[in-house]
Amino acid sequence: MSYIFKFKNNQKYTLIIGILIILFTSYVVNAKSAPETFADLAEKLSPSVVNISTTTIVQQKSREMPSFPPGSPFEEFFKQFDKPENKKRRAQSLGSGFIIDKSGYVITNNHVIDNAEKIMVVLYDDTSFEATVVGKDPKTDVALLKIDPKKIKLKAVKFGNSNNLRVGDWVMAIGNPFGFGGTVTAGIVSARGRNLSGSYDDYIQTDASINRGNSGGPLFDMKGNVVGINTAIFSQSGGSVGIGFAVSSNLAKQVTDQLKKYGRTKRGWLGVLIQEISDEIAESLGMKDARGALVSSATAGGPAEKAGVKTGDVIIKFNNTEIKNMKELPKVVASTPVGKSVPLVILRNGKELTLNVTLGELELAEKENLIGQTSKKNVKAKEYDKLGFTAEELSDQNKNKFKLNDIKTGVVITSVKDDSSAQKAGLSPGMVIIRVGQIEVNSMDVIDNAIKNAVKQKRKALLLLVKVESGTRFVALELK
Repeated sequence: MSYIFKFKNNQKYTLIIGILIILFTSYVVNAKSAPETFADLAEKLSPSVVNISTTTIVQQKSREMPSFPPGSPFEEFFKQFDKPENKKRRAQSLGSGFIIDKSGYVITNNHVIDNAEKIMVVLYDDTSFEATVVGKDPKTDVALLKIDPKKIKLKAVKFGNSNNLRVGDWVMAIGNPFGFGGTVTAGIVSARGRNLSGSYDDYIQTDASINRGNSGGPLFDMKGNVVGINTAIFSQSGGSVGIGFAVSSNLAKQVTDQLKKYGRTKRGWLGVLIQEISDEIAESLGMKDARGALVSSATAGGPAEKAGVKTGDVIIKFNNTEIKNMKELPKVVASTPVGKSVPLVILRNGKELTLNVTLGELELAEKENLIGQTSKKNVKAKEYDKLGFTAEELSDQNKNKFKLNDIKTGVVITSVKDDSSAQKAGLSPGMVIIRVGQIEVNSMDVIDNAIKNAVKQKRKALLLLVKVESGTRFVALELK
């Protein structure tokens, strides 16, 4: 009794113990342990997930008939088997989707409905509706459909912020694998920011089972928000092996908002061809580390050229967002509204410069075939001669030899020594030299000075810009 009485009167210890109890209780309540069940979440969200059935006209190749002389009885006999109406057939396919608006907007993958003649959306209770395509985006594999629910009350789900996901967080997928209808699987986020093949890829990798037919279905977090659109699997057998990919909700929401508003996407366009900065290229530019995106050319009359961007510039920030590597720039640019003026921070000759660029529209640039067109002021002549190759000024003879009829100025590599720095860097006869470092070359003196300066600064490589068949690219030439 004396111990209890003494403890009650000791306010200091009582306060400390009280705080510890509160903190421990809060930790237990908020600890992210494995949920006991996904049943409540699945029951709540399943009515928002739909099955999508499509009918597609498939061109079927007819069987080749034996060849016989004209007028032969065998020719007439085999003609009866070559029926033109059999060259087309209807194919059925199944996928998944989810409702994002009670008025009838449904999201799925573009590959689920691509080239479909008829699209049917089947609700959780087997009620079906014919859908129309509002818009689709092959680049991100996202499509927006619309159904008329009439008097039926649809249950919609909301997008969550996929940037808040952490590797190891629990997620749940609902879809229509192999046509079995509503199926629930669960797992964790295995990785974020995966790039499979596209410039705008932003995939969430998960080990929640995703199979054929799950495409277009939602990936939920534990709050019931859509954090991804189940899109692809990695498999050698065609079935789930625990590696699935979902388009991130932040990217999907951005795309679907544009599809809903315009019926198509409107991406920001900067107008540059870029390449990754390797350690060798970074060293040749005097950079402490490899970062940013290296501009190999700017589109003639494009937003970047108008803003003052030049070949050889390194873009390190776009609209106040740091560009850590080349793959980040297209995503950031595409997500920026068309016509918006934004700051662009570049690295030129070792100094940071800030330019203001007004973005164009990527889809319009593609329509007008502007992508990849280089400015004449960015394709000036360059020549060099002392690092394992020889070069000549352009002449009718070497222009004909290397098929350089469209090249008016510059120098051309005519030979490359075996086991030389030039060969190791990938240089070959027929390449046209444009720049050394970030300096335009108009004489051999410029090349000699560039080499001397690089040696004085103890650089291990010299940066060259060369014209190749596919465009222009930078090469880091090792200095021995």
